[in-house]
Amino acid sequence: MTFLEQKIRDAHTAGRTALIPFVTAGFPTLDTFWGIIEELDANGADVIEIGVPFSDPVADGPVVEDASRRALEQGVSLNWIMDGLKQRAGNFKAGIVLMGYLNPFLQYGLERFAADAAQAGVSGCIVPDLPLDESAPVRTTLKAHGIDLIALVGQNTSEERMREYAAVSEGYVYVVSVLGTTGARTGLPPQVEETLRRARKAFNLPLALGFGLQHPDQLAAIPADIRPDAAVFGSALLKHLDKGNTAKAFLEVWTR
Repeated sequence: MTFLEQKIRDAHTAGRTALIPFVTAGFPTLDTFWGIIEELDANGADVIEIGVPFSDPVADGPVVEDASRRALEQGVSLNWIMDGLKQRAGNFKAGIVLMGYLNPFLQYGLERFAADAAQAGVSGCIVPDLPLDESAPVRTTLKAHGIDLIALVGQNTSEERMREYAAVSEGYVYVVSVLGTTGARTGLPPQVEETLRRARKAFNLPLALGFGLQHPDQLAAIPADIRPDAAVFGSALLKHLDKGNTAKAFLEVWTR
């Protein structure tokens, strides 16, 4: 069992949903970003996803896209992220996951990235534009350094395809709630339950639900036998932080 899987299993054993906040690196400002990560870590985050800003974030809605644009304008790069993580290696209780598109990782160099990421305390990566059929070189390189490549599945992922992911996946499974881009929504589409049922059959790993979450009531509406083990929230948190609110205040809604 890898560190990320253990973190989510531990939350389940404690009788709660694991919390996975997502924050774009360098958002809202370079000066405040690392303090936000530390605050999330100190106030209940089990895993923290750090977004690697990219100029063409095809899976992201307007909130994350704007955060990426602002981060890039401030000079945020994968090098900047790695340097910051190396300086803080060993400081976080939460698992650290980098979520980004393939291009920045290739530009950095896969082997160099995997070695540096392991040194910096990174436990996993999510690469939304990396198809399963092309993932073997990335997965192998990351795994050699103890880093999980997290599977992304959604409404249009068949159970058969999920089983193909399950054969090679570690850490947890990111279940995308919608056919579309990231962004907070008031409700979840009815297809979410069917997607979660397929994923429960296909995977033995914990399931993390994301794209559209902003309040725990959304999970309470899902039948208990298929309810996700972890909740991922990004856009709602970014909007909350952009208004000058604290990360702690956002997490308090989920930890009551």
